[in-house]
Amino acid sequence: MQFLWPQNLWWMLLLPLLPLLYLWLLRRRGKPAIVMSSLRVARAAAGPTWRRHVPPALVLLALALLLLALARPTAPVALPWAKTTVMLAMDISRSMRVNDVEPTRMVAAQEAAKAFLNEVPRHIDVGLVTFAGTAQVAQQATIDRPSLVGAIDAIQMQYGTAIGNAIVVSLAELFPDHGIDLAEMTYGSRRQGRSLDERAAKSAVAPKQITPVAPGSYDAAAIILLSDGRRTTGIDTQQAAKMAADRGVKIHVIGLGTPDGHLAMGEGMAIYLKLDEPALREVAEVTGGEYHHAATAEALRSVYQDLGSRVQTRKRDTELTALLSGAAALVLVLGAGLSLLWFGRVT
Repeated sequence: MQFLWPQNLWWMLLLPLLPLLYLWLLRRRGKPAIVMSSLRVARAAAGPTWRRHVPPALVLLALALLLLALARPTAPVALPWAKTTVMLAMDISRSMRVNDVEPTRMVAAQEAAKAFLNEVPRHIDVGLVTFAGTAQVAQQATIDRPSLVGAIDAIQMQYGTAIGNAIVVSLAELFPDHGIDLAEMTYGSRRQGRSLDERAAKSAVAPKQITPVAPGSYDAAAIILLSDGRRTTGIDTQQAAKMAADRGVKIHVIGLGTPDGHLAMGEGMAIYLKLDEPALREVAEVTGGEYHHAATAEALRSVYQDLGSRVQTRKRDTELTALLSGAAALVLVLGAGLSLLWFGRVT
């Protein structure tokens, strides 16, 4: 347990004085002498002597809880990963037609993505970003699993592989108030053809200057990137990974295929399609995520299932002030209730 205001713990030193004060008051309190015909009658009228000490003891306990709450304690607590968004970024480049993962990398990726949706808890939003020569949001983050499945089934492969673009678009979805604009990053002042409405919308969300945080420290979102890892166009992959790392977003990367994967395309020309593991590993390492090599459809499916089980709960440093204050209030109510029950008044 840690404390946000540890200096307030000094107040706990007052607690030992309270029992001493209570004992002093008991000895100081005078009792009028009355005549009883029998000691047994007096004892029966007074009831068990220990009862009169219970309400003060509960008050002391409540004060101890309140003083502890005053120091604002925190502790790691396993909580549901509520309001969490997982962005699936799927490579739809033509290199995904390679059949070193049967029946093809693309089909295996689609089936594994559907299996992942079955594993992820229903309260977690999942979005889909597809990328080839550019990247686009195929399905905004939602708990509507059938819509996600429909978007996955509707994938059409295209030319090019812009991994960095996929990361940037995913971040723009996760942080809509950060003013992340892929087109502006790509073309800058050279961007042409924007209407007045587009320019007005652009100015409405200016790029936000952020203070970098520890990589992987942002628990409310994650990106799962699936690709064969050979960037051919778009934003530099490591630049995009740095943007995610600065925001604390983990990127779990799945490298699909084998190093010697190849496919005959065009007019019988053999195109060598090698899995670029070093680039993918670096993305995962920079962001605090994990890299998995899934060379087979079954291995890919197990990777998604493993990721799905990990995002169900997270340990977070949770402030316990409200919990301790509530417990103190309950203890005080209990003490007052017992006092009324036993003595007919609050002592």
